[in-house]
Amino acid sequence: MTNDQEQTNANPIVEDETYGQLREQDRVVMRHKIALNIDQFRAADEGFTPRPARNDPPLKPARSPFFSVIIPNHNGQHFLPTVLDALARQTFGDFETMVIDDASTDDSVALVERDYPHVRLIVNRRNQGFVASCNLAADVADGRVLVLLNSDTEPEPTWLEELARTIVTNPQAAVVTSKLLLFDERDKLHSAGDMLGVDGIPRNRGVWEQDRGQFDRATAVFSGCGGASAYRRDVWETLGGFDEDFWMFLEDVDFSFRGRLLGYETVFAPGARVYHHVTANAGDELASYYVGRNTLWNIAKNMPRRLLVDHWFDILSAQLGVTADALRNIRGEAARQRLRGQAAGLLGLPRQLSKRRVIQAQKRVSDDEIEKALERED
Repeated sequence: MTNDQEQTNANPIVEDETYGQLREQDRVVMRHKIALNIDQFRAADEGFTPRPARNDPPLKPARSPFFSVIIPNHNGQHFLPTVLDALARQTFGDFETMVIDDASTDDSVALVERDYPHVRLIVNRRNQGFVASCNLAADVADGRVLVLLNSDTEPEPTWLEELARTIVTNPQAAVVTSKLLLFDERDKLHSAGDMLGVDGIPRNRGVWEQDRGQFDRATAVFSGCGGASAYRRDVWETLGGFDEDFWMFLEDVDFSFRGRLLGYETVFAPGARVYHHVTANAGDELASYYVGRNTLWNIAKNMPRRLLVDHWFDILSAQLGVTADALRNIRGEAARQRLRGQAAGLLGLPRQLSKRRVIQAQKRVSDDEIEKALERED
């Protein structure tokens, strides 16, 4: 047989480049599928009319906004107009607004659909929790930087402008966090960034202090409140977002700790001012449970081994102090929830320790660098 005859009789499927790269077992499967399709093939009748060609307009390239502002909401109907109207007044305009509603039973969804049609609205069919809602919204956000903003807040008009300025001047930062002040006492601080003690207890920097400008310098902090912070999207995706086991509370501290182990910083932007109702969306009892549990999980996952050894007494003393204080106030529901949270934290340690092995194996910075970022009690 001549070469011309061989080429004429060649099977186009077998000679196909993709087919040739398949493993032998895959080729067998593919040949069977081809054989089945040939057996089922029926020629079109003479009256067959092919589908007319469509002349769709070319797709226009979509430009990603700089920010995606994500507002998690659960029964916050009476707060939403304040925060959404404040976003409409921002001096920095390159952002999209998203509301992720976590199965609210009030009219939050109807309000957004009716009065704020420009807002991207995502609705959970059942309650997923704060953390899972943030992760879901982040997955579908278009912005290059993700900004989380509580529904019970009111940012100043220059808030996003100040966040953007701090982000572009601090490329080493994975997180840029805002100055949070009390909604009803606007000269009093709620947080100027978060600290973490060597005992593993997180603390709000400047909490309840009068805002006299004492925290008006951009500086590195341990972490930032997830109620008003910006997150670099590439780092968010590297870390897998928030840990959904946390459900709510301290997920932001855990995120920043994991980022710090990889060499990323959190930077405080003093000009990015936000007024916060603080406990509007979660009561003291709920906070007590999750803080009690998640504090233990944050330590178990992220504290390097040498620091656990060096500061075991501080860590144990802090937890025993929390337990003793709760026992002294056992008649209060918040105290009982704190004890339940500690118990749940201990019971959940095996799962968190399995995460620890992965996190610590990827650590890129020295224990000394981590220790410098931790606070010691005076």
